[in-house]
Amino acid sequence: MKKNIKPQCAQCQTKECRNGRDCFSQNDNHKLLYQDNLIAKLHQAASAVEGRYYGKETRLGEIILFAKELGCKKIGLAFCIGLSEEAKIIEKILSEHFQVFSVCCKVSGIDKKDFELQQIVTDAQEVMCNPAGQAQLLNDAKTELNIICGLCVGHDAIFSKASHAPVTTLIAKDRVLAHNPAAAVYCRYIRKRFDQNT
Repeated sequence: MKKNIKPQCAQCQTKECRNGRDCFSQNDNHKLLYQDNLIAKLHQAASAVEGRYYGKETRLGEIILFAKELGCKKIGLAFCIGLSEEAKIIEKILSEHFQVFSVCCKVSGIDKKDFELQQIVTDAQEVMCNPAGQAQLLNDAKTELNIICGLCVGHDAIFSKASHAPVTTLIAKDRVLAHNPAAAVYCRYIRKRFDQNT
């Protein structure tokens, strides 16, 4: 029987789980999750990279090492058109190690009006982002690991759901903070925007 568990670990002051405490009595149940072959393979590779390169590699370097640990030959790069220059550089770096398939978010040129989507400029023609199409093209290419490079919030969720290959993020889009979303947490002046009491 499943317990009515409401995790709120962010509020925990002690984080005794790091010392082996099983706060939710889920140890045995969670161990079963890692019997899934794909999850087990991903977990082994992720732990190997963490164990060998902790604090020594950039995220891009870790992704390359992770993909090699998995034995990947084909890598997918799903990028935002606003990060085209970055995607070109990333593809060049990845191509030193893998066969790379890159797909722009505007692929197929579908008009937002076709789906009655909210536009940025009401009376302009706007092509929608197409994360499901990006995933489909990479599925067709049989990529073994897909990398998100600056997809919009929500579009990244669609891409991850539609992708057959596991997905990892290299760049999380934040147009306001130069693609450094953590700055909203670290900078008290920006954090004030989220304070309901001000």
